[in-house]
Amino acid sequence: MARRTALVLTAALLASSALTACSTKNPAPGPSSAEKGGSGGTITLGFAQVGAESGWRTANTKSVQEAAKKAGIALKFSDGQQKQENQIKAIRTFIQQQVDVIAFSPVVESGWDTVLKEAKDAGIPVILTDRAVDTKDTSLYKTFLGSDFVKEGKSAGEWLTGAYANEQGPVNIVELQGTTGSAPANDRKAGFADVIRADDKFKIVASQSGDFTRAKGKEVMQAFLKSQKDIDVLYAHNDDMALGAIQAIEESGKKPGTDIKVISVDGIKDAFVAMTEGKINVVVECNPMLGDQLMELTKKVAAGESVPTRVETVEGVFPQDKAAAALPSRNY
Repeated sequence: MARRTALVLTAALLASSALTACSTKNPAPGPSSAEKGGSGGTITLGFAQVGAESGWRTANTKSVQEAAKKAGIALKFSDGQQKQENQIKAIRTFIQQQVDVIAFSPVVESGWDTVLKEAKDAGIPVILTDRAVDTKDTSLYKTFLGSDFVKEGKSAGEWLTGAYANEQGPVNIVELQGTTGSAPANDRKAGFADVIRADDKFKIVASQSGDFTRAKGKEVMQAFLKSQKDIDVLYAHNDDMALGAIQAIEESGKKPGTDIKVISVDGIKDAFVAMTEGKINVVVECNPMLGDQLMELTKKVAAGESVPTRVETVEGVFPQDKAAAALPSRNY
């Protein structure tokens, strides 16, 4: 009897062992990114930044880093140094690391479909920040958080047409474009051109990329001053290029803001200081403080919640006479 009991127990143990082995061979799937985010686990966000080409970008990076810390989100950060290949490499690294969400600010608009499809195939949602991508497949990303760059260009053009409404032409404009192929460069140019083309007294006599940097802005403006006899207005796609150009204007013996009107986009503190000094006439704001909104969206997409395909930031236009009052509130 004891022997039979022992045999039964042994058989039971072997059956149990076999069941355990089956379970080990075919384990139940672990929690998805959505389940992880929804259950209060730590979310990991991979963020591929453009670089550190401007004061705006530095403020944007700081906003993302501080907001992630505050939200309890683990941030994997990559600086693309203004090169698309670096950003693509970073995104592929994030995919290999199986982060929960990928966010990035694309240095240029085109050429992202392949890597975004890799992220989609891996089940990792993507958020675009600050800049959009040019793709026919909008399922490759969940949402785009950022400014309306066309609207910014139009705001710059509207200020200009208003300022010269009662003057005869021609009004000769030089344009410092942002990084070639980037969304803000393309859209700020298009929006501005759309407004000024209604009056043929406004003429863009020279237009060239200053790559969104202060040094390049100065260099290109020096070339403009040598090649163009009469310049009435400078339209810069960002403040850093405008500030570099102001140095070139001053070194040429002219007065920025007076001899050459200066229109800029972004709204960094240095630009507001230049406005109080009369060197910039108007700044169209582009808000870099996207961190909190990005973390909110990250939590939602990680939890599998639906989000709007477009989330726009709130911004304003600051002419010279509003600069002094607004300056103390500029945190970047």
